[in-house]
Amino acid sequence: MQRKRKESEMNEHSFVMGVKAMKLAKALEPVQLGSMELRNRIMMGSMHVGMEKLEAGVERLAAFYAQRARGGAGLIVTGGAAVLPEGGMGDEYCHVCGDEQIPSWALITKAVHQEGGKIALQLFHAGRYAYKDATGLDPVAPSPLQAPINRWAPRELTADEIEMTIQAFADGAVRAQKAGFDAVEIMGSEGYLINQFLSPVTNHRQDAWGGDFERRSRFGLEVARRVRQAVGEEYPVIFRMSGLDLMPESTSMEETLRFAAMLEEAGMDALNVGIGWHESKVPTIAMMVPRGAYVWVAQQVKQAVTIPVIASNRINDLRQAEEILEEGRCDLVSMARPFLADPQIVSKSAEGRFDEVNTCIACNQACLDHIFDGRVASCLVNPAVGREKEWALVPAGVQKKVAVVGAGPAGLEAARVLAERGHQVVVFEKQQEVGGQLNYARQVPGKEEFNETLRYYRTQLARLGVELRLGVKASADALLAEGFDEAVIATGVIPRRPDISGIDLPHVVSYAQVFEKQAKAGKRVVIVGAGGIACDLSHLLVQDESISPQAAQYLLDYRILDARALQRMQLSGRQVFMLRRGKHVGTGLGKTTRWAVLANLKRHGVEMLTQIAYREITRDGVVIQQGEEERLIPADTVVIAAGATPNDQLFHELSGRLPVHLIGGAKEAGELDAKRAIWEGSAIGRVI
Repeated sequence: MQRKRKESEMNEHSFVMGVKAMKLAKALEPVQLGSMELRNRIMMGSMHVGMEKLEAGVERLAAFYAQRARGGAGLIVTGGAAVLPEGGMGDEYCHVCGDEQIPSWALITKAVHQEGGKIALQLFHAGRYAYKDATGLDPVAPSPLQAPINRWAPRELTADEIEMTIQAFADGAVRAQKAGFDAVEIMGSEGYLINQFLSPVTNHRQDAWGGDFERRSRFGLEVARRVRQAVGEEYPVIFRMSGLDLMPESTSMEETLRFAAMLEEAGMDALNVGIGWHESKVPTIAMMVPRGAYVWVAQQVKQAVTIPVIASNRINDLRQAEEILEEGRCDLVSMARPFLADPQIVSKSAEGRFDEVNTCIACNQACLDHIFDGRVASCLVNPAVGREKEWALVPAGVQKKVAVVGAGPAGLEAARVLAERGHQVVVFEKQQEVGGQLNYARQVPGKEEFNETLRYYRTQLARLGVELRLGVKASADALLAEGFDEAVIATGVIPRRPDISGIDLPHVVSYAQVFEKQAKAGKRVVIVGAGGIACDLSHLLVQDESISPQAAQYLLDYRILDARALQRMQLSGRQVFMLRRGKHVGTGLGKTTRWAVLANLKRHGVEMLTQIAYREITRDGVVIQQGEEERLIPADTVVIAAGATPNDQLFHELSGRLPVHLIGGAKEAGELDAKRAIWEGSAIGRVI
């Protein structure tokens, strides 16, 4: 059993791009951006984190950026700083509209410089993406065309307002200089204002600022020229351009490459290549997007210019960055969310400690989902984001022997933090492997990144000397007999069995039995439930992974199969239904990824029936009532995925006999809520 588990862990770890241990010669090589030399080629890309609206928000931001500078980032780019109030996003985002904001920004630059880092301010204008209920002002745009992700329609900018906006970018750059920033980055991608002027989708003007490509490109070029003129020839200016809009009938690749060359002529020191618009129907940074899927776009831009080009999107491992740079596909690599997951990603990797990196899994659940929901950004795998000062790990005043029961995400994080603080930690897990319900998620096609989280915890627990007892079901008497000082109960959940006639029939199984391969699904599957775990299960059931990626590429290269035929072969042929009493499918999925998950399931033929009543489960399937109609949904297998209840029995048995803490699913049953579980584990680890 031990040998099989070791082999399994090695296979999981091979997911890391298939890259071998390597020296990061190119990634750690200094690089010149205009007059500025960076210590390496790894940039922390811009992210809105929303800390400004919290108490002591500027101090929090300063600590946040300083920690990333200390961790080795070559250059940090701030979240977008609005150059005009109507171009911002309300209290959640920073501004650089007036001189009174300079002292606050100076606190941030000072903190970064004290850690030996360099930082650039991103000059930002949301255009038609700005929310009136946040700014109190009408959004503005090149044309009065409403964005599908904004309930407020913009008004069209006048020629005078366009001139004022261009000057606002220049004035913002001067304020950045005065605040001590080492450079500025002009935000011209992701569907924001400059991008809106360039694209024929959003620019329907017929004056000097719209029409043909030359006039549509004029606004972005004027901003670039005016900023360059305002800050002088020696001050570094980066332009974040859209390399691929992923919008029908938008800017062509030929126009994009022409625009890149024009930006170089306008005096830009580097081009940072962004991908996609926020309203695009193509996922660009979610976990389902393959790593490095858009580097080819930056490579095309690099061939069109002589200044440094920066590649981004789904690059989360410095070994991957090293290969991209060594192949000459770009000059720098931008990582944004990986610096949320692990502020030390550069320093750890530089020392060859790749297994110790807490890898970004691109789940979006605590970063983008929070921001688009008006909350402060954090990180699912690193809840210390935004709490850098108050959550700094300090040694325990009294070292204790602590039992952690359950090795799911909550228990693993609790054990890690407790051990970091000097406690003696023993983890009990009744299964033969760690991970809990993360072991379900990592089986789902497109969610393999969860393997990285499990690799991180295995490495950390081994490094910290945590005793791991697998295949052991802890009991209250045993814990008391062993003399533990305190216990953390992270025993997870028990799948719920709804009261439906026929639920005890032999072809009715729980979602846990399918994920754990205790039950095999037939060709016709009905899932009772349509939440996040039912969506994961559906995705798993419709895919056929018998064809490896290498085999698939071979079949395509030699034209044995075309893309459509190959796609058909990669489907299992199962007919899958998801049923729900309520109105919505996929509740519990993240705001920024739910649409892509559901679209993918529909594309693979999964049928979703909502607002139904269950009549009974029969040997032939599930009888439901939908409106006035009663019908049988045929099924060889019926899977129950209708929620869960907390597995808290051990907690109650220990209460009053031992100081005991309840976290994760054992405290509150949720649908694979790893974000809350890891947060609670991290919090309790700091309390004991």
